[in-house]
Amino acid sequence: MSFEGVWPYVFIAVAGWLATDIWRWIGVLAGNRIDESSELLNWVRAVATALVAAVIAKLILYPNGVLEHSPLWLRLGSVAFGAAVFFATGKRQIPTIAAAIGMLAAGLLVLGT
Repeated sequence: MSFEGVWPYVFIAVAGWLATDIWRWIGVLAGNRIDESSELLNWVRAVATALVAAVIAKLILYPNGVLEHSPLWLRLGSVAFGAAVFFATGKRQIPTIAAAIGMLAAGLLVLGT
């Protein structure tokens, strides 16, 4: 049994782990020293929220793959339905995600795309 074809994948896995794991450890060490009500943590939360919002907006406005063939109204409607479920369930994430994906999947099935 030869492992010659495996080494590039092992290298990618190890390099990827090393590149991200150090930041996780730095986050753990620094996170223990940050006050939860500090301006720094508020800024970090704002940046993280903005990044998530940007990714969602990109998926809605400039989709690729299967979403590229779905109409804009369906993508917007799924997000709106997910937001309604989010507030109706007391800001629970799992039902929100399931509802939005379920509506999008049902719409894609009905439209035949």
